[in-house]
Amino acid sequence: MTEQGVAGSTPVKLGILVKSYQGDFLLAQRLMSSLEKHNVESLPVWIVVPDEDIALFSTFGSKTTKILPESLFTGQLTDKPLNGIRPGYINQEVIKLAFAGLGLAENYLPIDSDAVILRPFGAKDLMFDDTTPYSVLVEDNDLRVDPTYYQENWIGRAESLAKIAEILDFHDLRLLTCHGHQILSTCVINSLKSDFLDPRGWTYLDMLAESPYEFSWYNFWLQKTKPIKIEIREPLFKVVHNASQHIELALRQISSQDLARGYLGFVINSNFAKSWGEISENEPPELTLARYLGWKLLLKTFAQKFTLSIRTRIKKQH
Repeated sequence: MTEQGVAGSTPVKLGILVKSYQGDFLLAQRLMSSLEKHNVESLPVWIVVPDEDIALFSTFGSKTTKILPESLFTGQLTDKPLNGIRPGYINQEVIKLAFAGLGLAENYLPIDSDAVILRPFGAKDLMFDDTTPYSVLVEDNDLRVDPTYYQENWIGRAESLAKIAEILDFHDLRLLTCHGHQILSTCVINSLKSDFLDPRGWTYLDMLAESPYEFSWYNFWLQKTKPIKIEIREPLFKVVHNASQHIELALRQISSQDLARGYLGFVINSNFAKSWGEISENEPPELTLARYLGWKLLLKTFAQKFTLSIRTRIKKQH
């Protein structure tokens, strides 16, 4: 199948893009199982994988789900690290944007393999009206005040986002953007390519070499040029970025049913969670805490809990 052949298809209004590979196959199985359950309007799904993984992922193929080879994007990908970032990571960023060039969907939601869908959803969750997708745009001040996230992620990410804004000549103190799971408009991406990249002789790889945040390039260009109406929604996916955030959810005993009241999906970032293998969104809070809290701390906590319980009883008796 060639890119030209794909581009000849009549685009749908809305679809879902999953970029995966054999190393994430078990995560992809979980995601696809949740999509099969909750994609109540049978929105089309495209899974893009390396050509050698097509047979493995073919089990997901169906009337609504198509498996596409990475070779559709030949010439746009890299086999070398980019600024110290491994090729696979950079290529999945490129594909999320370059997918617009296949002409399959006017709007599409990229979903990462480590996500799981929590509740039934349809076009109304992703589109403001028949032609305008929602735009997920936030300042993320809750992450700015998270000490762990601030030191490990925020400082470097903020510098990279400021660089994108500078290159685009985009001036807004808020720097509204998202971490992922943005409903991407082909109209916006085509504008970014024809009006910004092409005049500079840049490819998506050249752009990401400047700053490897594909969604922020998209979001800042959207806000600067407004090729479509901007209708803002808060994040559709709850993302756990680090262990402390995972612990917080467990301590507050927030279940997947609770999360589903506010979010379409849930993501435990595989970059920190992969050492544990697959973590279920329905994991009991005591198991989550056991993953991170050492024996000494658990024993000290138990001792303190026992002491407090005795003191409370004595106080009530008096």
